[in-house]
Amino acid sequence: MASVLHSAASAALLSLTDPGSGLPLAKVARIVSTDNEKPLSLVFAYPCAENHEQVAYALAQHVSQATGQTIDASAIQISTQVVAHAVQGGLKLLPGVKNVIAIASGKGGVEKSTTTVNLALALAAEGARVGVLDADIYGPSIPTMLGVEGKPETEDGKTMLPKVGHGLQTNSIGFLIDKDQAMVWRGPMVTQALDQLLRQTQWQDLDYLLVDMPPGTGDIHLSLAQRVPLTGAVIVTTPQEIALMDARKGLKMFEKVAVPILGIVENMGLHLCSNCGHMEHIFGEGGGESMSQTYGVPMLGSLPLNIAIREHADAGVPSVVSDPNGPIAALYRQIARRMAAGVSQTAKDMSGKFPTIVVQNT
Repeated sequence: MASVLHSAASAALLSLTDPGSGLPLAKVARIVSTDNEKPLSLVFAYPCAENHEQVAYALAQHVSQATGQTIDASAIQISTQVVAHAVQGGLKLLPGVKNVIAIASGKGGVEKSTTTVNLALALAAEGARVGVLDADIYGPSIPTMLGVEGKPETEDGKTMLPKVGHGLQTNSIGFLIDKDQAMVWRGPMVTQALDQLLRQTQWQDLDYLLVDMPPGTGDIHLSLAQRVPLTGAVIVTTPQEIALMDARKGLKMFEKVAVPILGIVENMGLHLCSNCGHMEHIFGEGGGESMSQTYGVPMLGSLPLNIAIREHADAGVPSVVSDPNGPIAALYRQIARRMAAGVSQTAKDMSGKFPTIVVQNT
């Protein structure tokens, strides 16, 4: 009977739609054999804990109809297995990190860092192991947003242990300098410092490392895009045309170095007045969606201009943790699921699957 259930469930995945990504369920999950008391086991390729119950119910209904045997949703075990995916230019993966995602904007002032932290926390809430690298040397803000301070510890005098805030592993130049110290380094020094932060941190078994990229598209940013092994990039913008102009440049930069664009996040898309309830598109309307259609990349979601998002970040308790059941956290989790589902559709890293061939003269 187990093989009948297995076959029926595998067939059901082809007709069911994944609520987290909108893709056929068969593209983001698979049925695996199980030796425990639950007859069916479904493994997702990306974290989506919030949707497990809904998927289990739909799958149970399909299997029950197909086999004539009543299957309860509680009889289906659902888990997540995130794997490493291919990176650009033949770069080697980072030790302890399966996937690195760049969060970029091309322009400052669009709440990119706030978005990075909340997306990281959302991925963690969905069941992933997540880290954040603060790549903004001139204006590091991740320590403040995560409510973490103090210098990183070291066990060997050569590498750093990541700091941990709200369950996220993180590192930043902000941990290594005084709060009010101005960084007056030139480009090569900045690139070298970022490379050290990235590679000399002992990241611990991360499914995703989100890199909060500095604003701009200059030499530093191009060097990062070329040297950091990236699974993909997310572009953050506002609907305003001036922001979109720079966001397009950022998108094209990643395309030049063959980094997949996972999607676009639109910030400050709508303002709801806390006094009268009036809704207004202060920074324009539909800019992110238009850019998505123009470049053929997914629109991951739109976030409102909301004072609580700023207040939570300034206080070191971002919205996803300060109000986990609120509407803002729900938006971040929805965007995070779509982003992670996009990662699951990129090519897998196969470098560890092949033996190393050494040719010697004999």
